[in-house]
Order: sequence, then structure tokens, then C-alpha cells
Amino acid sequence: MFEEKGIYPIIENRTITTMKPPRLGIAMILSGPSGAGKSTVCNLLRQRNPGLCFSVSCTTREPRNGEVDGRDYYFIDQKNFQRKIKNNEFVEYAEVHGNFYGTLKSEIIERVRAGKDVLLDIDIQGAFHIRESSKQYSLLEKCTEFVFLGPPSFGELEKRLRGRGTEKEEVIMKRLETAKSELDHWRDYDYLVINKEVEQTVKDLETLFDILHKSTKRLEDSGFYT
Repeated sequence: MFEEKGIYPIIENRTITTMKPPRLGIAMILSGPSGAGKSTVCNLLRQRNPGLCFSVSCTTREPRNGEVDGRDYYFIDQKNFQRKIKNNEFVEYAEVHGNFYGTLKSEIIERVRAGKDVLLDIDIQGAFHIRESSKQYSLLEKCTEFVFLGPPSFGELEKRLRGRGTEKEEVIMKRLETAKSELDHWRDYDYLVINKEVEQTVKDLETLFDILHKSTKRLEDSGFYT
């Protein structure tokens, strides 16, 4: 689904002409409150669609159980993170719950230029920064699609947070308080997906990708026939 599936032949005067204007890739920004299930959904979506690229973010927080450096995040220290800021390597970065998170330009730009689709698991603050950056950078504006992933209820969100078993009570309470305000931002996104059941949520996102592939806004300004 996320790779080129060939070209469509059109028979015209016994000559086969190909119809396939070059297409930029999709950069799908998936965000929502902590506990919405972003990581679980992203992991299954990637497993089912190996052609889908994943933008690995940088963070200064400690890895959780099962997380792997370079696969889930680039786990770096504060000094290295500040160096990347100084070198203008991030398309966005933010401080969330006392830790820094940032999206590297190198994880997005060259991939979408090559027609590859990229999935980004980004917090709401980071998504806003990318939205603002896209106003100044036409490539980002053409390629980005913003999806809000919400829980079926606030009670379910709290259950998921406590079910992690990796954070202290004060951290959980802080995340719950933040989630209340973050849930109000769903209207700022292009699409809303409720993550009630992971398998169905992944199918919904696959369907959304299929629909977005038919959009003309990422087609390069070239002739209809190539």
C-alpha cells in the first residue's frame, strides 16, 4: 500500500503511454494525549506495512521497558539535544513533562521527496510547531496530514496510563491533567480517529492513507503523461 504499485497502461493509437505524474510522499502526523495508544497503533501499522517509513524522534527521557534506541526513539542527553537545536537539525522540538522531544528534518524531507510515506508519532505541542513550520515551507504544507488519536473515554485513558506500571503516581496525575486540556485540541486536526480497538484503528489509518494517495496536492506540476 505504501510503495509504488506500478503504472497504468493506456492504449492510444497502438502505442502504450504511461499515466503516472510523480507524487510526493505523505507525512502523517499522529498525535493525541498520553494514554491514547499512539505507540501501540504505530507499531502495528508499521508491522503490517513494511513500506511505511517511521520518523524516529529524539528525546532526553529515559527509555521505557522494551524500547530500543534508534527504533522507538533516539535517546540522547541534554547536551546533544541542545547541539542539534543550535545546528537547526529539528523541524520541531518541545519540552513535555520535563523532557525534550524533537523531530529531525532528516527523518522527513528526503523521504517525502522520494515519494515515500512517513508516519510521525508526535505530541500535540510538536504537531502545532510542524503546522506553523509548514506555513513557511511549501513542501511540508503539501505533504503533512494531521490526525488526532483519541481514547474512547477518559476512564479508559486513565486505565491505560496506570496499566503501564512504569510511572509514579504524581507523574500519572500530571499526565491526566495535561490530557484534559489536550483532548480539547481535536478540532485543530484534519482527521479524528478514536482508538477503541487497536486492530480496527490500524485498519482505519490504512484506509485513510489509501484515500490520501488520491489527493492531487502532492502531485508534482508536470505533464499528465510521463
